[in-house]
Amino acid sequence: MFARTRAFLSSIILFLLGLILIFALVYWIRIFLNQQNSDIPIYKVDTNKNEIALTFDISYNERNIDEILEVLDKYDVKATFFVVGNWIDENKDVVKKIYDRGHEIGNHSCTHPYFNEISEEDMKKELESTSKRIKDITGEDTKIFRPPYGEINEDGVKVCESLGYKVVNWDVDSMDWKNIKDIYIIDRVSQNATPGSIILFQGEGKNVENYLDSIISHFSKSGYKMLKISELLYDDNYYVDSSGVQRKKE
Repeated sequence: MFARTRAFLSSIILFLLGLILIFALVYWIRIFLNQQNSDIPIYKVDTNKNEIALTFDISYNERNIDEILEVLDKYDVKATFFVVGNWIDENKDVVKKIYDRGHEIGNHSCTHPYFNEISEEDMKKELESTSKRIKDITGEDTKIFRPPYGEINEDGVKVCESLGYKVVNWDVDSMDWKNIKDIYIIDRVSQNATPGSIILFQGEGKNVENYLDSIISHFSKSGYKMLKISELLYDDNYYVDSSGVQRKKE
């Protein structure tokens, strides 16, 4: 009787040890695979702090920028504006105004092409020509890049990284470019953003001053701090997992 009980307990212990080993193996495989997937854009940052980033893509229209800046000033919030080089040529004063108000200028290419469809040489030209335009106005280099349409493959990310850029997309799309009702934009952003979220606005939607004001007010009351992209991202000792989340290495 005693021998059978001991054998039964031994089998349970061996079974549990086997489960532990399996879970440990799966965990380390996941960690290994995640660390091998760094050549994708950053969509979000892993953080326990109530911090998010507001970003605006500006490619062909500046009609709402004054309204956006006024709302940001109202709440003393700093944001990141990703601008297209060809647009800069006709709006140097606007870029300087954005920069002088304390906001960050990011690279959004020069001609807004699909990066999956152009050569490595053309990618470099797109990045470098826009970077030069930005530096001529701000006096500073920019090392954050948002690919047009959010589309870029691993080879494209490698090209950007070789030039010192972090490639940044988003995990929350306001959909303001669709000119949907303000309440839908407000709900979409406020309900989907979590610590470390990167929020996308196009900056050309109707009534931007209304929905942007409501969104910033919501996050302020909820204890969130809104940062520029460069303040939210980790500078070093990080990896980007297979979901596009930037994480600190342990």
